[in-house]
Amino acid sequence: MITFGPLVCLVVWLLVSTGAATAAEPDAEVLDIGSRRELMIDHFLVDRMVGRASHRLHHPQRREIAIVHDASWEGNGGNYHTVFYDKDFRGGRYRMYYHAWHIPSDGNQSHPLYIAYAESKDGVHWEKPNLGLFEHNGSKQNSIVLATINGQQGHDLSVFKDPNPRVVKGEEYKAVGYGSGPAGLYAFKSPDGLRWTPYNDGKPVMTGHAFDTQNIAFWDPNIGKYRSYIRDFNGKIRGIKMATSDDFVHWGKRTWLEYPGAPVAQLYTNQIRPYYRAPHLLIGFPARYVDRGWSDATRRLPSLKQRKQRSRTSSRYGSAVTDSLLMTSRDGLTFHRWNETFLRPGLRTRHNWAYGDNYLAWHVVETDSTEDDSPRELSLYATESYFTGKTSRLRRYVMRIDGFASVFAPREGGELITRPFRFRGDSLAINMATSTAGSIRVEIQDSRGRPIPGFTLAESAEIFGDALDYPVQWKEQSNVSRLAGKTIRLRFVIHDADLFSLKFSAEPAP
Repeated sequence: MITFGPLVCLVVWLLVSTGAATAAEPDAEVLDIGSRRELMIDHFLVDRMVGRASHRLHHPQRREIAIVHDASWEGNGGNYHTVFYDKDFRGGRYRMYYHAWHIPSDGNQSHPLYIAYAESKDGVHWEKPNLGLFEHNGSKQNSIVLATINGQQGHDLSVFKDPNPRVVKGEEYKAVGYGSGPAGLYAFKSPDGLRWTPYNDGKPVMTGHAFDTQNIAFWDPNIGKYRSYIRDFNGKIRGIKMATSDDFVHWGKRTWLEYPGAPVAQLYTNQIRPYYRAPHLLIGFPARYVDRGWSDATRRLPSLKQRKQRSRTSSRYGSAVTDSLLMTSRDGLTFHRWNETFLRPGLRTRHNWAYGDNYLAWHVVETDSTEDDSPRELSLYATESYFTGKTSRLRRYVMRIDGFASVFAPREGGELITRPFRFRGDSLAINMATSTAGSIRVEIQDSRGRPIPGFTLAESAEIFGDALDYPVQWKEQSNVSRLAGKTIRLRFVIHDADLFSLKFSAEPAP
């Protein structure tokens, strides 16, 4: 009997698959992921799941208080935070912008709403520098970065560093914010993120919408335009609209976002931005607003005295509660919104169950872990103690990198079979975590689901442990370059493990 080794079988398979097998898959049904990272955060790659495999949402883990809004120009109404890392500023700094405000229980404002600033070397310990730009109580010794919008009290300011390859010198930092004189969304530019000049001769760049939230804008490399996400009302429903612009001043049609399969929800913020490790994927953390009315359960929530006091201004101010959701999009308009809450208020005795609590900052940043021997992680920041004390504050939360969601199977096991796709690269690495008894095995199939010789399940090296970039190997090889450009599927066999993301790379997997 004549037998053939895996290499000969692979050559035969390549010759066959170039013809009939690949032709059986219309181009419209074959994805091309190139060498980009794909997160298991939606159903984009999923053809089917077998056994006990399913998508699982993960939740931020509570850490320390990042900043307390206790300065005289701040107060208990600090909210609408923006956080990003700026490698070019002062040798590398995490930068934070937020509205600084105080809300007395009688509803009367004790000082104007300012836009304030803080910065950090590590994303954990924050400082409010004396900027010396604007006066408060007779002194410029404060961290106010913008005092008014067009001479009137502002509402929010969302700042980003512009990666547009054609950005004009001196306009490297951009921002949008809602102003009232006249009402509309205003656009700003800055050479350093501290000194701001309005676009459009100080006039709004958008009008005719509610805007009463944290409105955002950013450069989207996927479309080569600026996107803006703003607040508006669809009847009585608080919702989100999107517009695009070539120049940050002239904005096109504002279009409602869609959430197929998700229930109607009152969404306050949107917090949408390209995820830095997979910029083709837009991730948002909208704050969900729910007015529960004045029931017995409402009265049992923390800070009843303060909520009753604030309800004198409007009943809903004391009976509404807020948390944050997770949603993702690949076109900027249609979002997969998880119905399960991403950030719950939690088991607490104060700080967390009031209207305005649990708003996540725009957006995630990567930081060193404060835990011994742990790798870098994602830091997220959320509001708490909104209006229920003398000061509000921002708490840091953490997640594993790419760890928003996973495909999970318990010990009984399950499988993920991907849709047909093409890739570029020499190796495959996955972000995964197993128990001590768990495992993941990977098989590469042709477009019709037939195992490819040399990459079959029987030849797959068993994967277990916990790693952000685990190299996938088979008995004879780890190099998959011979399959690059071909139509394939991946089959993951999972036991008591999570698969968070995958990436083909031109470099050998670590």
